[in-house]
Amino acid sequence: MEEIVSDKPLVIDNGTGFTKNGFAGEDQPRSVFPTLIGYPKYQIIMTDVEHYVREYYIGEEALNLRGVLKLVYPIEHGQIGDWDAMERIWHYTFYNDLRVNPNEHPILLTEPPLNKNVNKEKMAELMFDTFNVPAMYISMQAILSLYASGRTTGIVVDSGDGVTHIVPVYEGFAISHAIRRADIGGRDITDYLRRLLRQRGYSLTSSAEREIVRDIKERLCYVALDPEKELKLAEKVSGMEKTYTLPDGETLSIGAERFMAPELFFNPGAIGSEELPMDEQIYQSITDCDVDLRRDLYSNIVLSGGSTMFPGLKERLHKELTELVPETMEVKIIAPPERRYSVWIGGSILSSLKTFTKLWVTKKEYKETGPTAVYRCI
Repeated sequence: MEEIVSDKPLVIDNGTGFTKNGFAGEDQPRSVFPTLIGYPKYQIIMTDVEHYVREYYIGEEALNLRGVLKLVYPIEHGQIGDWDAMERIWHYTFYNDLRVNPNEHPILLTEPPLNKNVNKEKMAELMFDTFNVPAMYISMQAILSLYASGRTTGIVVDSGDGVTHIVPVYEGFAISHAIRRADIGGRDITDYLRRLLRQRGYSLTSSAEREIVRDIKERLCYVALDPEKELKLAEKVSGMEKTYTLPDGETLSIGAERFMAPELFFNPGAIGSEELPMDEQIYQSITDCDVDLRRDLYSNIVLSGGSTMFPGLKERLHKELTELVPETMEVKIIAPPERRYSVWIGGSILSSLKTFTKLWVTKKEYKETGPTAVYRCI
């Protein structure tokens, strides 16, 4: 195995909204870019100074040219749906972003909970057959988030752009039957905020304006401890209003919308969703676990992912869960400041451990066993 791990492993965390890339053992990803690809709508004008027509654009570059591109998001609600686009994003990751030759580095990829085996196989085929990597490993995102917090037991609330997963973990193993998934994520909150702003008279409908709404969400939104009380306060106190300056210099005012949008976590019915509120999902997940594990899970609720960054979310969850759980249970919620990148950080920690070297699925093993070799990845 020495020749396989002699070069530093790469850690790639592909999320619905953003891809995080870097080298094992480092504290933060080297790069973060939007997980999207753009194909030219009008070939004749999509040329650079050498008049070379590019077939596609990736990440920020695609976003900047969104007006003349057809944007494709290869990952929807945490699952890869467009493998051709995903292959191109990985190619860009290796050769343009990290500027490495993939056949010189073991690769740790992340996956959502309950990922289908057919998806694992496809990941293995692309890594070994297309990119010729020497070794790879696929690890569940929630488990990596737990490692990043210094724990091996706890329940992870991982909320990104496209999906929220609630995953109880005991001694490094996910308790599969108790995993909960909700198709409510940052993208839904952005769209709901856009709807609320439209009701206020602001028309922000184009894809470019959608990015503006996302920025408003990240800068100004928060979770209210008591939304009804907050709403009454917003009607009386003008100081709750915040202004946001648009790229053209105009300003818009935002008040109650600041907390009404993230309230989707606790009231998914506002957009017609039948998902349970986040606190009830956590409660049900822990209730589905063995009674002897529940105390440890309630006292180790770990937040992970960009959509858990809203100020007030930790306090609101604590309040709601305390009302749900037995009085004998202590509710403790851990919100690491670096939780936007917890999955990647956990992957960096795991793949840099000396004890991890024996867990890599090698190219030799892949050739002998086929794509099913990755089934042994946890």
